[in-house]
Amino acid sequence: MITTAAVAPYSFFQNVEKSFDEAARFTKWEKGILEQIKACNSVYRMKFPVRVGKDVQVIEAYRAQHSHHKLPCKGGVRFSENVDQDEVMALAALMTYKCAIVNVPFGGAKGGIKINPRNYTPYELEKITRRYTSELVKKNFIGPGVDVPAPDYGTGAREMSWILDTYLSLRPGEIDGMGCVTGKPVSQGGVRGRTEATGLGVFYGLREVFSRKEDMKKIGLTPGLEGKTVIIQGLGNVGSNAAKYFYKAGATIICLVEWDAAIYNPKGLNPEEVMKFKKETGSIKGFPGSKTLKKNMDGLELECDLLIPAALERQIDAYNAPRIKAKVIGEAANGPVTPEADEILNQKNVIIVPDMFLNAGGVTVSYFEWLKNLSHVRYGRMEKRFSENMNHHILTQMEELTGRRVNETERKFIQHGADEVDLVYSGLEETMIQAVNEISEIMNQNKNIKHIRSGAYVCAINKVAEAYAQLGIFP
Repeated sequence: MITTAAVAPYSFFQNVEKSFDEAARFTKWEKGILEQIKACNSVYRMKFPVRVGKDVQVIEAYRAQHSHHKLPCKGGVRFSENVDQDEVMALAALMTYKCAIVNVPFGGAKGGIKINPRNYTPYELEKITRRYTSELVKKNFIGPGVDVPAPDYGTGAREMSWILDTYLSLRPGEIDGMGCVTGKPVSQGGVRGRTEATGLGVFYGLREVFSRKEDMKKIGLTPGLEGKTVIIQGLGNVGSNAAKYFYKAGATIICLVEWDAAIYNPKGLNPEEVMKFKKETGSIKGFPGSKTLKKNMDGLELECDLLIPAALERQIDAYNAPRIKAKVIGEAANGPVTPEADEILNQKNVIIVPDMFLNAGGVTVSYFEWLKNLSHVRYGRMEKRFSENMNHHILTQMEELTGRRVNETERKFIQHGADEVDLVYSGLEETMIQAVNEISEIMNQNKNIKHIRSGAYVCAINKVAEAYAQLGIFP
């Protein structure tokens, strides 16, 4: 009989530490420096009362700041019954490494409120969120130069707007106060493109991995995404957006897995139609033209080229890893593959593209939003018209010189000046491609690093250690 302890012998934070230690042996840094990088610097655990209906409930909540090598700290706030100190510490650590890999100048943080948001009305959720924010303000655990929350599992733009409003009411007149939180509605200082950022980042990162001929040859695949079979677990913000982009790129999405059901069609599923069906019925179960599997987790074990876990952590463990048939796993969720499963899958030559940079699209675009809030200028406002006028002038001159006229579709494309969302997408694409290239370079320089996860950790460790060294913390 396989016990829970046998499947997951380590806590989530210990899993992160285990992966860190595995990679640290490939770096030049001494033990004490590595211990400081690995340690979680600050954890704020709080309990506060909120009236829910006729009763008063004591709400448990957390905010962990893993690293202060750069400020502000950055990380989401999740609403989940599974929130505990270990989880927020682990997620904060991953944020530190994630920010380092994608060259975003933040330390890692994470927050959580131990509730099931489905059990509360919007009014009650607002009271809980505002009280949580006020507790963070009291202890200086939030601020544009201190610690900047963002959406995570169970939260979105609505909750971020409540956090912003509460912060500004407690810190009136703070000129950069809008930068205290990201993932806000555009009307409240948010940035266009933030909603789909993590899913789009997953797409950009995996597209770059699949473009590498030598890596694809090792697992018997041709380069490119077109025609590749894909399974996605989780149709929240990240999974649904990733599914949309892979579908548009010509991949065949054969299975979609949700918490209550998994649907399968070897000829492919249209994710936008599935999402429409889910919105109408409340579930993907019974989607026309698909087969509903007996167990939703069976969907992870179907044969495919690419498996994208985009739900919660520890979805692939020592128990189900031997039955995973995917050739590539893209970790869109945080920590979906345990270290024990990692070892099993590595022995099967599965390419695992780790969460610590693959799902960094959210924090990358959050960084863009934070910069927008500090500059108080919308991206594209200063140069859009200038670019359009210049492009129009160049095009007109070329047409006069050649005696040929460009068709209307091409004319609009060439003359187009970059909007905010264009610049955000461009910055995100560059960030994800650069991250893959940096990790590949590290692995090329040290042939003893066999797996992308270790390469990613080495990349992060080096950058954090160098930042500490520049601060003079390590004499």
